[in-house]
Amino acid sequence: MELKLVFKNDRSRPASHQSYEMLRDKILNGELPGGTKITEEKLAAELGVSRTPIRESIRKLEYEGLIVNKKVVKPTEKDLRHMFQVRILLEGYSAQCAASYLQENELNALHECVEIGKKGTVDEIMDANEQFHEIIVKASNNPVMIDIIDRMQSTIYLFRKTVVFYNRPHLIDEHEDIYNAIQARDGQKAEELMKQHLQADLDFCLHLIGD
Repeated sequence: MELKLVFKNDRSRPASHQSYEMLRDKILNGELPGGTKITEEKLAAELGVSRTPIRESIRKLEYEGLIVNKKVVKPTEKDLRHMFQVRILLEGYSAQCAASYLQENELNALHECVEIGKKGTVDEIMDANEQFHEIIVKASNNPVMIDIIDRMQSTIYLFRKTVVFYNRPHLIDEHEDIYNAIQARDGQKAEELMKQHLQADLDFCLHLIGD
């Protein structure tokens, strides 16, 4: 099944960031399918910006792996499995670290993400979901791990949107369970729950793709 998602752009953001989001969304929505050649002049005209923010956007998307040699790369099922294997390993470890190292204010922020997930709008839940995982990944205090996850952000964004937009069962309940384990300083349980959580995300996305 082809996923067609709707993304909102914040006009108050800088042109470079706005252009990046618009270009990324065109790729993730399939408006720019895999193999499409990226032309700065054409995109600048379509998005109504100068070539400078477009050039910066392309550079960032190349860093994140969505554009290679000025062409769009479309993540395959194999790419998805590989990405989640990495996330399961790194974010599982990060959850263990979070149980040891998160400070009270960070725990409060993590809890707030869970609460927003229960009652927020789709956009609010998206932001809270991203922040929830970001807080935990940063708890690793490992810049190499953080950089690896950062490189996958565009693809992660697509599948995060998928699980929120299609209301994956127990998504927020799992976040709450992870939070409770971290708050209880139970690193082993937090790690296992995070791994199960990401595996459930993967299974859900693969099921949608296969329909």
